[in-house]
Amino acid sequence: MNQPLAGFAPAPVTARMENHGNHMLKVAMQTGNDLFARVGSMVAYEGFVQYEPNPPAVRQIARDWMTGEGAPLMKCTGDGLLYLADYGANVVVINLNGDAISVNATNLLAFDAHLTWGVERVKGLAKFAGQGLWNTKISGQGWVALTSRGKPIVVDCGGGEDETYVDPDALVAWSPNLKVKGKRSFKAQSLIGRGSGEAYQMAFSGQGIVVVQPSEDSTDRLRVRG
Repeated sequence: MNQPLAGFAPAPVTARMENHGNHMLKVAMQTGNDLFARVGSMVAYEGFVQYEPNPPAVRQIARDWMTGEGAPLMKCTGDGLLYLADYGANVVVINLNGDAISVNATNLLAFDAHLTWGVERVKGLAKFAGQGLWNTKISGQGWVALTSRGKPIVVDCGGGEDETYVDPDALVAWSPNLKVKGKRSFKAQSLIGRGSGEAYQMAFSGQGIVVVQPSEDSTDRLRVRG
C-alpha cells in the first residue's frame, strides 16, 4: 500500500464499537449481537451484513416519534466490520455499564439492539413549550454512538452547586437522573441562543453529565407556548 494511505487503514479491533478517526464509527458485528443504526449512516462494511429498515421494534414506538422526536432506524445483523458516519459529524462512543443516557434523536447514530430504549417526554418543560421536549432514553449494558457537530464538551454537573444551563438546540445528551427545568431570558435583543427577543435554556442539576456540541441543531427543539 502507498505509505501515506497506509496511515488511514483500520486499526485492529479492540471493542464492539470504536472510533476510526473523529468522524467515523467502526462496529464489530457478530451474529446474535444486532445493532440499530440511523438510516443512511452506513458508509462501508466488510463481511456479511444485512439491513432491515423500520424493523418491528422501531414501529412499536413510531407513534411517539410523531411528536417530533424522530430518528429513523435500521436493524443491522451479520458478521464483519461495519462503518457508520453522519455527514462528517464527530462521533462519540459510550459504553453503558448498567446505567442510562438520554439522547437528542438527531444525535443518535447507533446502539446495541439488546439495550432497553424508548421515547420519553422530558419532565419540567411543559410550561415552556406547547408539546414539551422528547428524548430517546437508552439503558442497560452495551454500546451507544452519538454524533456531535464539532468536538463536544462534557460537563460534570456534580462538580459544583451551581446549575448548568444549555441551549436546547446545542444539547446532545445527558444523564437521565439529572433534574431538568426551563429558564427564560427576557431581553429585547437577546444574544443567547437563536431566539428573537426571548431566549430559553435548560437548567441541569444533580449528579451526572451533560454533552453539548459547539453548534446549534437546525430544529428549534424548545418553543414558547403561544
